[in-house]
Amino acid sequence: MENSNNILEVRNLEINFKTYAGTVKAIRDVSFDLHRGETLAIVGESGSGKSVTTRAIMGLLANNAVVANGTIEYKNQDLLKLSNRQMEQLRSVDIAEIFQDPMTSLDPTMKIGKQIAEPLIAHKGTKPAKAREEALKMMEAVGITNAEERINDYPHQFSGGMRQRIVIAIALINHPDILIADEPTTALDVTIQAQILNLMKKLQERINTSIIFITHDLGVVAGMADRVAVMYAGKIVEYGTAEEIFYNPQHPYTWGLLESMPTLDTNAKYLPSIPGTPPDLLTPPVGDAFAPRNKYALAIDLKKQPPFFEVSNTHYAATWLLDPRAPKVVPPAAISKRQHQYEFERQQILAQERTQHRSEEEV
Repeated sequence: MENSNNILEVRNLEINFKTYAGTVKAIRDVSFDLHRGETLAIVGESGSGKSVTTRAIMGLLANNAVVANGTIEYKNQDLLKLSNRQMEQLRSVDIAEIFQDPMTSLDPTMKIGKQIAEPLIAHKGTKPAKAREEALKMMEAVGITNAEERINDYPHQFSGGMRQRIVIAIALINHPDILIADEPTTALDVTIQAQILNLMKKLQERINTSIIFITHDLGVVAGMADRVAVMYAGKIVEYGTAEEIFYNPQHPYTWGLLESMPTLDTNAKYLPSIPGTPPDLLTPPVGDAFAPRNKYALAIDLKKQPPFFEVSNTHYAATWLLDPRAPKVVPPAAISKRQHQYEFERQQILAQERTQHRSEEEV
């Protein structure tokens, strides 16, 4: 039954890729919901299936991709059954995406004002003069100063951080229901990264859009996400609220991701890393795909995939360690440092929001 709070429902999604070497089973029975107005972060190493999942939502899968099973429900319609023409009408209006590298998303020969206004003209039939006016407003909203003067500039005349703001403006100009942000800050330095994340959060509150945030770095989503889904080898292995994932992680893979996050007091020469490499999905393992890299693996992990165990009514993890018969395992001590950092960052964000709220009230 559809939950009225859900804007998107992905169920039992399976996607294969036909290659010369054989069939790669890239997405293996993935299910999740996106709530209205929330930010859902999907995290995991490269190759875990994060981007393939969102490409399926956007209808932008490669030609050799085959959807073997599943549904993607949006406004009582299965996106997987829509034609290319119908998906083109949805893209940029109802569902938009921000990509990792802004230079590959922007036309270097076109003025940025025209690029921001283009979705309004192409998808909503807005008159050019009105579209330009809306583009100016959006430029100001994303923090591009002197918008009237810069609207006729070209992408190469902007810094990397400003180009990413332009890409965000293009994605949000039509106030989409869903915004997919695929590693949108990876190419930026940490200072600009923080500014872009803060900007996205503010704009989300303004237009009430729902965000799917794709990243390999749990630290990036510490103050950004409402809920987190952890992916490994084409499957979701743990999901819950951001607080649950940071304060009470249950899957050994999540532990590994948290351990590899630097903290404010990190002074070691090398950060801990997860040993080994992800499995070859031409021949997915019979049991838990993470077992060969998991020092806490049980004998059953090599024989049978674990089901999801309920930690709370919002927190689930697919690990045999949660089976009542399993031995009790204490998470690595390094995770507590990450939890302290997360709490520090969270309190900083709350303090900033309180200060901003007081300033707005005074105005």
